[in-house]
Amino acid sequence: MLLAIDVGNSNNVIGLFSGDKLLTHWRIRTEWTRTSDEYWVLIKEFILLNDVDVEIIDDIIIACVVPPLVPILKDMSRKYFSCDPLIVGPGIKTGISILYKNPAEVGADRIVNSVAAYEKYGGPLIIVDFGTATTFDAVSKKGEYLGGAIFPGVLLSLEALFKNAAKLPRVEMAEPENVIGKSTVESIHSGTIYGFVSMIDGMVLKMQEELQEKAHVIATGGIVDLIASKSKSIDTIDPFLTLEGLRIIHQRNYG
Repeated sequence: MLLAIDVGNSNNVIGLFSGDKLLTHWRIRTEWTRTSDEYWVLIKEFILLNDVDVEIIDDIIIACVVPPLVPILKDMSRKYFSCDPLIVGPGIKTGISILYKNPAEVGADRIVNSVAAYEKYGGPLIIVDFGTATTFDAVSKKGEYLGGAIFPGVLLSLEALFKNAAKLPRVEMAEPENVIGKSTVESIHSGTIYGFVSMIDGMVLKMQEELQEKAHVIATGGIVDLIASKSKSIDTIDPFLTLEGLRIIHQRNYG
């Protein structure tokens, strides 16, 4: 079995694969101070809750955008799973050409998403990932990673608003009833959700114009359902795109 770990700035998404099938998945907070032993305890408990024998997990692949956690997860893999994990980064086989000015700058999660999206849907593509940052990635008809755009994420924007506007309250993200809010909280909800939806549709339109062809638009990420369902430009919502990309990259490197 394959354990796939996607380490983001806010959350770790962990999936367990048997062959091509995603058996189960979990989400835990990203904690920079967590030790390899603590990661093991958390992951082991989730695995056991799903009645899976830890001993049959023989491979691990990791995409990490928090560099200090890479050696910690490597240590956990070697110490408790007796395997060297495959770390997504320069030198591994992804199956796509990266046309960034400096390919090493591209986040591992963006490459993994592009690999999965092209494998599943073909090109050209625009991928929108709702994480700590909202990222846009473009993939050509030939499967080349062309680049994209990075925007502050929804939750990050909400937190910045609370911290920098003295009279505005901290609010939980929620679906607004109307675009025109009738209270401060309703107005924040409307601005957050519909503002981001408008930004997404506008960015997709600009990217389509630059690509000079219609691209299939895929959305993924932790809060994808709340935002993407209101967008006019998103064609497909694929919440497990990153985990699928990790599985595909593992297969391309180990067969």
